Amino acid sequence: MTLFATAPLAYSIGTSFLQVALLALGGPLLLGLMDKLRARAEGRRGASVLQPLRDIRKLMTKERLHAHFSSAVLPLAPIVLLVATVVATAITPLASTQPTLAPSADIYVIVYLLLTGSIALALAGLDTGTAFGGMGSSRAMTISALAEPALLVAVLALSIQARTSNVPAIISRTLSHPTMLSSPTRLLALVAILIVVIAETGRLPVDNPSTHLELTMIHEAMILEYAGPELGLVTVASAMRLALLFALVANLFIPWGIATNSSLGSLAMGSLWLVIKTSVIAVGVSFMEVHRAKLRLFRVPELLAGGFVLSVLAVVTGLVTR
Repeated sequence: MTLFATAPLAYSIGTSFLQVALLALGGPLLLGLMDKLRARAEGRRGASVLQPLRDIRKLMTKERLHAHFSSAVLPLAPIVLLVATVVATAITPLASTQPTLAPSADIYVIVYLLLTGSIALALAGLDTGTAFGGMGSSRAMTISALAEPALLVAVLALSIQARTSNVPAIISRTLSHPTMLSSPTRLLALVAILIVVIAETGRLPVDNPSTHLELTMIHEAMILEYAGPELGLVTVASAMRLALLFALVANLFIPWGIATNSSLGSLAMGSLWLVIKTSVIAVGVSFMEVHRAKLRLFRVPELLAGGFVLSVLAVVTGLVTR
């Protein structure tokens, strides 16, 4: 409890606002960076790294359009998605281990906040009654139903090793005992969580974020009926979600650089290291996508089942070696 008692309230609130601002701006830039790297690796020039921000600005100035037979679910879903992502970002230790509500930053809370946004978007895809929206929502929920157990079991493995499911406490304990990072429990959990993150963020080989072929779309199929500011909100929330998951993986498995005290200098360095670590993961994912083809939908459960097996092995190893 001393970890949370040492942080002034103003510092904790400022840290949360800083993290939200970093991901709101950095999420679209991260998408732009990944698209640029993929284009360069494929021999194309590609759009500017700033293109996602330009697209969002343009969407915010357009007219709101709704399907004729849609209900209140369609306009509310982007708000729920964005609010859930912002709250998860605010309480997660990204730049510092002392954000607002640090004692409540349980990793299960963060997972279920993100799941709330996913469910809202899936309901929006079903709301319009179109074939492609329903297909995308069905596929997204199928993947989530297979990915969430693997993620929760992998999180359980981290909790067993650190003897807590509180994310700031897990990071602080890892910094105090760096040998935990090379343990079989942590390595198995890392691979399992990476598989889940790839699936949850709609990256290759589970989904192709650059495709516009209706029969293969998952995320894009759910948001086909959105336009204008609401599509802009979905784009911002999705980009923040991608950056949040990458940053969470970075801090759980490469925790160095995160601020552990309430000084502004440490917070600035923690923010810088957050940008560096997240960018490195994004670069690695981008180059992996260049050399990977999209899996057939019926092969995705095999990949996620492999992640679940690895997470179970991580739990067993953690119980045996603790």
